[in-house]
Amino acid sequence: MKKLEEYVVTIPDFPQPGIMFRDVTGILDSADGLQTAVEALCGMLRDTEFDVVVGAEARGFIFGAAVAYALHKPFVPARKKGKLPRETVSAEYALEYGTAVVEMHKDAIRPGQKAVIIVDLLATGGSAGAIAQLVEMLGGEVSRICFLLELAGLEGRRYLSKYTVESAVVYEGK
Repeated sequence: MKKLEEYVVTIPDFPQPGIMFRDVTGILDSADGLQTAVEALCGMLRDTEFDVVVGAEARGFIFGAAVAYALHKPFVPARKKGKLPRETVSAEYALEYGTAVVEMHKDAIRPGQKAVIIVDLLATGGSAGAIAQLVEMLGGEVSRICFLLELAGLEGRRYLSKYTVESAVVYEGK
C-alpha cells in the first residue's frame, strides 16, 4: 500500500500564483487511500482518552465520522454559521481575507466530556482553534487535535500550542 502523502495531489498556483494546493480528494477517491488516512488518524488516538469525535466542515466530517465509526465513538459536526437546526454556540476566527464563524449544537458536548478534533489541513490553525474554543465553552476538554496534512510554514501549530496536535503528513512550506 502507498504512503498517505502519495495520495495527495499537489496543484501549483491554485487558487493563486505561488500557492501549492494540497488536494485530499486523491485520498478519498481511492479505497486504499481512505483506509490509510483513517488508520493514520486512529493511530494518533491509540493512547488518547476521549469520549467524542468532533469533525470540522467539510472534509473533517468525512474523516472524523470514519474515525468515530472505527473507534465506536459519537460524532459531533462543527459547521459553518447558519447550518445547524438547533440552538448553537459559535466562535469567530480569522481567515486570510476576513473572518468566518463556526458553530456546534449547544448540547453537542456535555460538561466533562473529552473530545478529539479531526481536521483535514492545519494551515494557520484558526478553524481548529475556534472548534477547540467551542468544545471548551460547552464544558468539554480537548484531548487532541488531529490533522491529515500540515503546512508547517504557516505556523498553525504555534497558534494551537496549548493543545496536543498531531499531523499524519507535514509539508515544510506554505
